[in-house]
Amino acid sequence: MTGAGAPVVEVAQARVSLGGTEVLHGIDLRIDPGEMVALLGANGSGKSTLLRTIVGVFPLDSGHARLFGSPVARSRSHDRLGYVPQDATDGGSIPATARETVATGLLGARTWRPRLRDPRVMRALESVGMAALADRPITRMSGGRRRRVMIARALVREPRFLVLDEPFSGVDLPTQEMIARLFRELSTQGTTILVVLHEIGPLSEDIDRAVVLDHGEVVHDGAVEDRPLLDPGHDHTHHATPIDECLGQELDHA
Repeated sequence: MTGAGAPVVEVAQARVSLGGTEVLHGIDLRIDPGEMVALLGANGSGKSTLLRTIVGVFPLDSGHARLFGSPVARSRSHDRLGYVPQDATDGGSIPATARETVATGLLGARTWRPRLRDPRVMRALESVGMAALADRPITRMSGGRRRRVMIARALVREPRFLVLDEPFSGVDLPTQEMIARLFRELSTQGTTILVVLHEIGPLSEDIDRAVVLDHGEVVHDGAVEDRPLLDPGHDHTHHATPIDECLGQELDHA
């Protein structure tokens, strides 16, 4: 579902380098309110790099990136952003419960203690079918359940823009279908969604646009059925994202 208003994301001529190698070569991208956009491409095409640039993890070499109308580097809008990186199922060795993990999504410059009793925590867990396991340590959960907890963590602020890197990777079909239903409901409510996918899968009827990257360049931006099919390659190497960056807290400069 799309809506009128200023773009949620504006990226223009964005160039980004990692380890001295340019990975993104002059990317242009616009996402309007309420759109569900799939970011596709072969491994190593720059999908994760583009996502991390949009949420402020990676700096630009040149060009600009705006989030809700403000430059990403100075944006104070992370309360409206939910971010789930590709490695979000790595719960680490600290035996935090699902409730505690989701509550950390409410931390920021103004809030330093987890708000375990905040009603948004249980609402987020309920939305991904994990309320019954709220007090189980995530170190004792399967990868699929951990992913659901991390999606709940991204949703706890009730964001207007949800960014996810391969949320279906490594999870079973029922979990994929549950996540797809959740995205469908959020989109109907007006949430803007940008999601990296290897395959469209259960979202085939819901994606408004497909953006395809190839070797760090946009080679398609339009209908899903018109997208080119690219051969798989090799992923760019990324360092694991710390758990407290999964919601874009790096944007909170207030």
